[in-house]
Amino acid sequence: MCGIAGAGKTTYAMKLETQGYVRLSVDEEIWHRFGRYGVDYRTEEYEQHSDVARKAVRERLLVLLADGRDVVVDSSFWQRSQRCEYKRLIEQAGGRWRLVYLKADPDLLRRRLDVRADRRDANAAFPITAERLDHYLRVFEPTSDEGEHVVIVGDH
Repeated sequence: MCGIAGAGKTTYAMKLETQGYVRLSVDEEIWHRFGRYGVDYRTEEYEQHSDVARKAVRERLLVLLADGRDVVVDSSFWQRSQRCEYKRLIEQAGGRWRLVYLKADPDLLRRRLDVRADRRDANAAFPITAERLDHYLRVFEPTSDEGEHVVIVGDH
C-alpha cells in the first residue's frame, strides 16, 4: 500500500483481509503495544515506538512470507526508498510484491481526517492535524515508474 493519511489504505487493506490476506500495520502495532499518542505515552516517545513497531511488522512479514501467506502492508510508504527497500525484502524472501498507490485529492483527505479525528481506534491513535497533513503533502513522493497500480480515490 502507498498513499497519504486518509487516502483509504486501511479500508482497502481490510478488504484484502476478507480475501485471505494478513494485514500488517505499524499504526496498529503502536496502538496495541503503547496506546494513543500523547495520551498513553509521551509525544516525544513516538519515534522510538514507531521504530519498535516497524521492526515487529518487518519481522512478521518475513515469517508470513516464509509460510507462503499473502500479506498486505498497511503503511503510507511515502518515500520511494522505503518502497524499494520493501520490494527487495519481499523478493529476497521469495515473495512477489504489488504496489498499490491510493491517490486522493488533498481536500478529500482533509475531510476524511476531520472525521477520523473523532474516532478512538488504532487509525486515530496518531492525530493528523491540518499542519501535519500539509507537511505530508509537501514531502510525499508519489509513485512513478515503480510498477505501481494507481487507484484514484473518490468521495464515495
